Amino acid sequence: MDRTTHRNGTADPGEAPPLALRTAVVRGDAGVVRDIVSSTGLFRPDEIGIAVELVEERLRVGPASGYHFIFAERAGRVLGYSCYGPVPLTLQSYDLYWIAVRKEAQGAGIGRMLLEKSEAAIGGHGGRRVYIETSSKAIYRDTRRFYERNGYRVEATLKEFYSPGDNKVIYVKPLSSE
Repeated sequence: MDRTTHRNGTADPGEAPPLALRTAVVRGDAGVVRDIVSSTGLFRPDEIGIAVELVEERLRVGPASGYHFIFAERAGRVLGYSCYGPVPLTLQSYDLYWIAVRKEAQGAGIGRMLLEKSEAAIGGHGGRRVYIETSSKAIYRDTRRFYERNGYRVEATLKEFYSPGDNKVIYVKPLSSE
């Protein structure tokens, strides 16, 4: 999948242009990812830097980096993205490292579509389980609910992992019957 178009419903003259998906990572994507992740208001500067580093690593090393991306664009503007890859030293487990949608584009189903497309791509790579980690802080409540609504369940909670009072919550979703 390099570029596809996704449209919900029928064409309407006042409808926004269709959403296009791409998996090719291009030079400007590091800045785009910085803008998207920053717009959410959820991440510290060092966390934003990690999101950008994954794009840069993919550009530097290519697919051997283990980082795969899906970008959702409308009219040439990237509205959201996901980044996933195989968990090192496992045979069929994948991490969903990042899924983020611009603050002003949230609530339109872009995140769900990116999640579904990521799961399908992971399955296409032979992945059977997807892991996602997030914070237990109240500001991430909607994020945790999003994962739960999309079939993820809490597999583990690591107390005080990120900082005092901030646990790491690890979600998992099997992609095939186990």
